[in-house]
Amino acid sequence: MVDRVILVLNSGSSSIKFTLYTGERVQLEGQISGLGATPHLSLRSHVSQTRIDRSLSPAEGSSHAAALAALLPMLEGELGGRKVDAVGHRVVHGGVTHAAPVRITDVVMADLRALEPLAPLHQPHNLAGIEAARAAFPDALQTACFDTAFHRNHPWVNDTFALPRPLYDEGVRRYGFHGLSYEYICSYLKVTRPEAYAGRVIVAHLGNGASMCAVRGGQSIGSTMGFTALDGLPMGTRCGQLDPGVVLYLLTTKGMTPEDVSDLLYKNSGLKGLSGISQDMRTLTASDDPRAREAIDYFVFRIRRELGAMAAVLGGLDTVVFTGGIGENAAVIREKVCDDQDWLGLQVDTARNRGAGEDISAPGSRVSVLVIPTNEEEMIRRHTHALLGKEAAAV
Repeated sequence: MVDRVILVLNSGSSSIKFTLYTGERVQLEGQISGLGATPHLSLRSHVSQTRIDRSLSPAEGSSHAAALAALLPMLEGELGGRKVDAVGHRVVHGGVTHAAPVRITDVVMADLRALEPLAPLHQPHNLAGIEAARAAFPDALQTACFDTAFHRNHPWVNDTFALPRPLYDEGVRRYGFHGLSYEYICSYLKVTRPEAYAGRVIVAHLGNGASMCAVRGGQSIGSTMGFTALDGLPMGTRCGQLDPGVVLYLLTTKGMTPEDVSDLLYKNSGLKGLSGISQDMRTLTASDDPRAREAIDYFVFRIRRELGAMAAVLGGLDTVVFTGGIGENAAVIREKVCDDQDWLGLQVDTARNRGAGEDISAPGSRVSVLVIPTNEEEMIRRHTHALLGKEAAAV
């Protein structure tokens, strides 16, 4: 059987990340950043060894559609006459309806547009990427893979707010996010550490977006994120957990508009707001400014607090997994999170933590502590490949 060619796209507000697969092999990967401002293309082929790192013209980077059009000749040259069989898209919010990856149709697009207010930083741009790809690859299967889907079967008590029932029925509920990352980590554990997979696991996806998930047997039991991607841990520019009374205060007493509040909570809070310096953890850990230290301390405090809460939800703890840009690369954050956690049976070996190994547990630690790189693109490829198979079987 001929290997299928699958293009995976992750479209953001000012960027498109892309990975081209032939079968299970990554053939090419890169991103176009700076859309609408100073567009830049970086690309690396694992087959032809082609490398591109150059600026694009303003016209080429004026929109997602223009950026994909600029990328097309390079993809065609790489494929040597083969066509793209399917394009898999990361979509942050699937709402109540979409609990699994789906083939994109006009009806699906209408459903997803209705969810834009629930993920304003992501959903509109995810959908802009889909529209561009549908135009660029009209004969390819287009699939949507959702960050919320992994959590759709978690217990009702972690699915609801203490609000009147009609609001729950309308869809005002806890969704959870970063599901593609959690799903990949679970699939990795199932193959490499089946005992850990079957046990009580807390996965900390720490990056510019950050959340934690309690998992047992590959099933989401609890998530720190809720109705939107604002809840839970503080993030690069997002506030995390917040008393809703603060929002009422900002609206009624400070005279802020809903748009002002949205801009504050999504774009000017989190590490950026707390430090007044940067949202980048690398910048903060390198700074001697006390505000940087305080922002880091709050970030760590919230992770530690949620770690205890998730252990309670699971009724104990067997494994902790760090993933995401900060989780995978910031040894000092992992160390701070795990310091003095003997009461949970969790101990980290300092030398291992600062090394490059997967298991950073101290000898004798009852809880395994692992660092596992996530791979959301691979998860999207797998789902898209499965949908391609279903489409072929139905013909």
